[in-house]
Amino acid sequence: MKSLPYLLILLLFIACETKQVNKQVLEDWKDEIKPVQSSKLMQKIDSGTYQLFFGKDSGGLAIVPTFYLDETAVTNAEYLTFLKSNPQWTKSRVLHIFADSTYLSKWKSDYEIPANADPNAPVTNVSWFAAKAYAKSVGKRLPTVDEWEFAALASRDAKNGKGTPEYDNYLMKSYLNRGMYLKPVKQSPANFYGIYDMFGVIWEWTEDFNSVMITNDSRNNASDENLFCAGSSNSTSDLRNYAAFIRYAMRGSVKANYCINNYGFRCAKDVEASKK
Repeated sequence: MKSLPYLLILLLFIACETKQVNKQVLEDWKDEIKPVQSSKLMQKIDSGTYQLFFGKDSGGLAIVPTFYLDETAVTNAEYLTFLKSNPQWTKSRVLHIFADSTYLSKWKSDYEIPANADPNAPVTNVSWFAAKAYAKSVGKRLPTVDEWEFAALASRDAKNGKGTPEYDNYLMKSYLNRGMYLKPVKQSPANFYGIYDMFGVIWEWTEDFNSVMITNDSRNNASDENLFCAGSSNSTSDLRNYAAFIRYAMRGSVKANYCINNYGFRCAKDVEASKK
């Protein structure tokens, strides 16, 4: 019996060592992304500020530096190109820690898009991890919540269409459409910046997708690990903005490995990175 404590210590040591090895394997696996050529057009979004929907603790205004944003969501065809160069992200090989069981569930096989989806339709049923991997492969990143919301404020004719009848009516009607994610991108006219389909086609992953729903201290020190469980939310700045409530509720309800039928993404890039 005297040897029992030593056995327990040994087992704990082995468990810790195994955990560290597994963690390193996962990190190595994530970093093994082969570059992919992309000709997707990006549009420049000039810097500015916008009224935060949540987060009055930070003063109510978010400052958004200039950045570039894909004109459309990433398509099935574009994602297929990524998979052919990075087969570890195919549905048969992806690690379930990075994508749940519904990852690319509608695809007929590793390299066959859904039969009822257009090649130029947005890719869906992809996790946040998968979206980040794709963005890395094309030398981009996911947009932040602030960047996405700032670009989405634009109407067809103005940088900020919020509050105008045309913008508000379009916004609400867009959420009534069903099955739009099966159709090609550019389903609606581009906004002021030349960005298509910000509403009514798919939900889109952002880098910090539910950071607005956690505490201020956690948000200021956010890492990948902090993006899984939402905490308390701050008061909203616009109780009548039902569309924003839907978006933020959706962001706050998902986890990074979730894969959903109408959840896809588009990529962003910093100004300096675009000059390289």
